[in-house]
Amino acid sequence: MNNNEDTRKLLNSPINIGNKILKNRMILAPMAGINHLGFRKIISSFGGYGLLFTGMLNSKAVPTEKMENSKVLKFHKDELSSLGAQIFGNDPEFMAKASKRLESEGFFCIDLNFGCCVSAICNKEYGAALLKKPELAEKIIENVKKAVSFPVFVKMRTGWTDDIENAVNLAKRFENSGADAITFHPRTAPDKRSRPPKHKYTKIIKENVKIPVFANGNIFSLDDASEVLSLTHCDGVSLGRIAIAKPWIFASWTQNKKFDYDIYEKTLRKVLDEYSFYFGDKYGKKLFIKFYSYFCANFKFGNEFSGIFEKKDKTIEEMKNEITMLFKKHPEISEKPNLNIFSK
Repeated sequence: MNNNEDTRKLLNSPINIGNKILKNRMILAPMAGINHLGFRKIISSFGGYGLLFTGMLNSKAVPTEKMENSKVLKFHKDELSSLGAQIFGNDPEFMAKASKRLESEGFFCIDLNFGCCVSAICNKEYGAALLKKPELAEKIIENVKKAVSFPVFVKMRTGWTDDIENAVNLAKRFENSGADAITFHPRTAPDKRSRPPKHKYTKIIKENVKIPVFANGNIFSLDDASEVLSLTHCDGVSLGRIAIAKPWIFASWTQNKKFDYDIYEKTLRKVLDEYSFYFGDKYGKKLFIKFYSYFCANFKFGNEFSGIFEKKDKTIEEMKNEITMLFKKHPEISEKPNLNIFSK
């Protein structure tokens, strides 16, 4: 992109994904333990996004899972037109059944998680472990594609070694198996976030497939987006950690909305209220603490107060008082997020 206005124009343009049209090209990265209904309500209150995703859904549970009993499969009907469901698993039959059930609920698309590198997931041969078994990954995509008509996204990393030729081969195989779009995170699975993403690899992936590719990894500002899109010629961006720290970022980039300093305190309070409302005080507080651990990356010295809610079991009112005390000190905003906090 030549400048940020060109980037904004591109991000605001619609794009065909399979048999559907995505209204703009800014999407929320699928994230475990984060993308639940409470968090999506926060982002939705600001707007500006093209597509949000659920948290990770176990493909074996989805076919019979009851929404009222699920902390992850919980949604409002009015969000489904711009909401994708993220599933994990390694059984092609269960992945297809789960996708079919989710399509019947009205989700915009399905996202097949071949990118999660958390040990608990990979040890069961789910997530990024499937990058070691391309034949099985292909079969999963093929079975899902036969079972549904809505778009099929695949989230992937470079692989388990720093081998771009292997990554290109995987991307081509996924496309040929029926994937309608790829979200590419240019790090190896063992790296997690220990090294900078190699967006020169994203460029190569984009050059070798015909389906849309969304760039993911350390895109924290509109300048970053402009640089990555200019380098890679990708079709859009997928935002992860920065969307937790700044849930208004979609509206800021696509709608050019400006937000004052008080947005930080207002958002933190709103998050606490929404999480408590949807999940009850006990579990809502747990989810809030997870959110807050990323939110602190907004501040220059966020590490100094990142653990204030973990010191003891506080009531909701005590947590609100802590928020008041925090912002009485007027913590200084960091121009770029604190990567030490982001890497936790």
